Amino acid sequence: MVREKVRVSTRTLQWNCVESRIDSKRLYYGRFVLSPLMKGQADTIGIALRRALLGEIEGTCITRVKSENVPHEYSTIAGIQESVHEILMNLKEIVLRSNLYGTCQASIWAKGPGYVTARDIILPTCVEIVDNTQHIASLTEPINFCIELEIERNRGYLLKMPHNFQDGSYSIDAVFMPVRNVNHSIHSYGNGNEKQEILFLEIWTNGSLSPKEALHEASRNLIDLFIPFLHKEEQNLPLEDNKDVVPLSPFSFHDKFDKLRKNKKKIALQSIFIDQSELSPRVYNCLKKSNIYTLFDLLNNSQEDLMKIEHFRLEDVKEILGILEKNFAIDLPKKKF
Repeated sequence: MVREKVRVSTRTLQWNCVESRIDSKRLYYGRFVLSPLMKGQADTIGIALRRALLGEIEGTCITRVKSENVPHEYSTIAGIQESVHEILMNLKEIVLRSNLYGTCQASIWAKGPGYVTARDIILPTCVEIVDNTQHIASLTEPINFCIELEIERNRGYLLKMPHNFQDGSYSIDAVFMPVRNVNHSIHSYGNGNEKQEILFLEIWTNGSLSPKEALHEASRNLIDLFIPFLHKEEQNLPLEDNKDVVPLSPFSFHDKFDKLRKNKKKIALQSIFIDQSELSPRVYNCLKKSNIYTLFDLLNNSQEDLMKIEHFRLEDVKEILGILEKNFAIDLPKKKF
């Protein structure tokens, strides 16, 4: 059982994982509770978390398939039991896990007779198969089954675009959402002004991440969305004086620290998130996967610690050091003392 406590006013909020199970390789379940909450807060949190869990978490899918000598999507191939369309639908269902940024290439090279499964997909090191028993095709004759795949990490739902198919390339509808379903319910107790609530949250995932990981990522994404509203420097102007004002974009790392230095304000390092920086997307994703979300988290690591991060390179450390030097005039120690 997992317990986390957060101090809010005079109350101590506590969340627990009260149930966690793996129903199959592609179905994980978790049940969580958060309490004590004031009247109305459970519904506010529950609705926001449900939307974030279903729409704000990234997943990895096969989005395009390329194969030569295939006239159209609904054609059949001698020696293969399934039609091209059925094979595409099977590839759509393959569940992948990755720390990929953008897209990458993969392939399948198999020889019949026999079954082609997810185990036969040749993947880059940054992508993993969750269930390698997932069926793709049945080869009934001694033929070669060779296709190229494009894999993408994104969020939400991607509708395939029309294509002329002349190059044998077929796009696939992609459901990037690793969270399959979310339910929230509320239990109220107490009387009058002392009435309080308990939030119950149920999460089902496709196995590419656990419900606890999904809850953590959804919560972090929600916090990131509200960061712009925390900038006290951004004061609203009267409507009549605001006609020609261009909407402000989110602060860059440099702008934020420049203004804070000029105002001589004390910097709360925990409130400065790395997604406000000038880091490249690949470096940002690597840091995020290592639970480094804020400047405070980053400064608690040495250069040696950063090099231990999966897929991190010396050039990535130099990029971080350059940004810290540019915006803070500080450096990370090579090793922890």
